[in-house]
Amino acid sequence: MCVKKLILTLLILLPSAAWAQYKDTEAKEAQDSTLVLTLEDAIKIALSENTSVKVADMEITRQKYARKGSYGALFPQISASASFQHTLKKQRMYMGGSSSGGSGGGMASMLGSAFEPYNYYIAEFLKKHPDIQPYQAAPVEETEESSGDSGFEVGRKNTWNAGINASMPLVNFQLWESLCITGDQVELAVEQARESRLGTVTQVKQAYYAVLLSKASYDVYNAVYENAIQNLKFTESKYNVKKASDLDLARAQSSVAAAIPNLYNADNSITLALWQLKAVMGLDLDRDIDIVGTLEDYAETMFYDINEGSDASLDKNTQLRQLAAQAEMLSKQIKMQQDAYIPTLSVNFAYSYNAMAEDFVFKNYQWTPYSYVGLSLSIPIFSGGTRYHQVKQARVQAGQLDIQRENTERQIRIGIRQSLSTMDTAMKTYDAAKEALTSAEKAYNIASRSFEVGKSTLTDLNNTELTLTQTRLQTVQAIYNFIVAKASLEQTLGYDYTEEKTYE
Repeated sequence: MCVKKLILTLLILLPSAAWAQYKDTEAKEAQDSTLVLTLEDAIKIALSENTSVKVADMEITRQKYARKGSYGALFPQISASASFQHTLKKQRMYMGGSSSGGSGGGMASMLGSAFEPYNYYIAEFLKKHPDIQPYQAAPVEETEESSGDSGFEVGRKNTWNAGINASMPLVNFQLWESLCITGDQVELAVEQARESRLGTVTQVKQAYYAVLLSKASYDVYNAVYENAIQNLKFTESKYNVKKASDLDLARAQSSVAAAIPNLYNADNSITLALWQLKAVMGLDLDRDIDIVGTLEDYAETMFYDINEGSDASLDKNTQLRQLAAQAEMLSKQIKMQQDAYIPTLSVNFAYSYNAMAEDFVFKNYQWTPYSYVGLSLSIPIFSGGTRYHQVKQARVQAGQLDIQRENTERQIRIGIRQSLSTMDTAMKTYDAAKEALTSAEKAYNIASRSFEVGKSTLTDLNNTELTLTQTRLQTVQAIYNFIVAKASLEQTLGYDYTEEKTYE
């Protein structure tokens, strides 16, 4: 019976285990596969995985919570309290009398003097009503503690108190203005998050373009290496039939040897550029990725009106927007400091229970309630100049911010001109390099055919190939310089990548 149960259990669990193993293998294969990305895909991943973007979004959430928390000051502030007090030495009360120890002191003397004007009427009343006998108090021996000179103790040893207190501001201009400032802080956090996103987009673009440049450089050096291998094979074949000298063979071999380090460096630059792209995107560095496209795909976008760009509006510049938000907050801070001169009005309420006893027998305690509700008016009169100097301080900060804004705008204008100048130089360089590339390719083809028929030497072929290599690198470098400068310009002008307008 146990064997049958064991077999039945295995028949149930084996398919589940096999399916789980299949899913794990499939997940691992998906993890190991190469992720091919376009520029748009890289930007979208970065905006969702980049650390700075996540922190900026969390800052927005934090400021929103702070804003909601600040509105709590408008609602009643309710708190409960409880206290216990044990008296070590009771207070002593004195009811008139002499402080130097004369006779007739104390409370009896005070009461006698108080009722002395009425003694005549009391005596006449007692004569008419002889049946009423006046109360004769037992004689009290006056001790040191009961005498008027030493006073008497009041209160009890143990005092208990428990209750609820509530207060709510009715008129408080300074509080109201501070709530407006918290709203501006949220707007500032939103703009700072936008700055983080713009910076992330620019970093992704530049890292993506760096990978394209590394690939283009690799293609150039790989072409040089393949040509060197082909020339070496051709030279070796000529050398074997005694049509090439030892010098020609050595030059062909040295050309291959010289091309290999450049090829290794270009391949390593691709790896480093991909690591940088993954770091900016927030991906695991061990994740295999690749990108699509070439730098030549962006050659068609190398057209830009420099004069139009120099007059571009700075309304979307995130730095100026943040400074404008800070200026608005400072103006409200000045108003808030000025509101400190205005009286404030608040309502207060309290309800408590008190008990006093000489022991700890709680069931015999007599609890007495105490409650009140009232208004509290606070009128500022003199604070030693604190409020006055706080207003002055806020105005100085506003002046500093104005100067900072002017300098920031000046630096932004300089950055725009630098980007436009780089783009203009890149366009001119690309046009010149494109023409030179056509000539270099033609010269290399002629030199290659001449070398094959023996009309030119390997040195002539290497010279033309060097010119061709430099021209190819200049072409792709010009495209790279243009699109990188363009990305920086878009960030400076505050253009979001999601906008339909193209800034070309």
